Amino acid sequence: MTCRRALVLDGVDLSLGPGVHALLGANGAGKTTLLRILATAAAATEGTVTLLDRDPRIPAQRQEIRRRLGYLAQEFGVFRGYTVREFLAYAGWLRDMPGRRIPAAVEYAAAAVGLADRLGHKLRTLSGGMKQRVGIAQAIVNSPSLLLLDEPTVGLDPAQRTGFHTLVRELGRTACVVVSTHLMEDVRGACEDVTVLSGGRVTFHGTLAELDAAGGYAAVAAPGV
Repeated sequence: MTCRRALVLDGVDLSLGPGVHALLGANGAGKTTLLRILATAAAATEGTVTLLDRDPRIPAQRQEIRRRLGYLAQEFGVFRGYTVREFLAYAGWLRDMPGRRIPAAVEYAAAAVGLADRLGHKLRTLSGGMKQRVGIAQAIVNSPSLLLLDEPTVGLDPAQRTGFHTLVRELGRTACVVVSTHLMEDVRGACEDVTVLSGGRVTFHGTLAELDAAGGYAAVAAPGV
């Protein structure tokens, strides 16, 4: 796969189903590019990508994917004058949710991240950690079948991080959840398997036990592996 004419991902071959899957790699390894491709925010110039049994190159199928997709980018923007409720409702509208479903979905998403008591608060009044939780909430408001989270626990305190682990494990029972993180705490707390990217290539894919048996992250991500 290539992006913007520079080779960013090379020979990535993955098949992921329901469960929580970790994506590990150093800065520049290709993690964010891979998530952007899976989120249909960028297109692969080579190879084949199939998401939820749909082809994202076909506009109608790409729209179907986006209806069933949840995505938290590493850096995401918010409308500072919106309340939490308004912002989550807007996220639901963007995913083409039926209007009658949105109010209950907003309540669920806010409660799932511990923000039920902040629904009426303006986003500009929230702390950094609360804004991060709003980002997670907007990603799950449509009960996605494919959930992509890029460094989702940045700014969360230890208790909130534990709550996040519990939430994504629950979501992973029926959805494919991909968590890009540099924290082994997140991997061990929430994920069932690990994919390690190094230099745009997959250098390891397997269970946590298999990663440990291989010598851990540092061993499988080493240059030349």
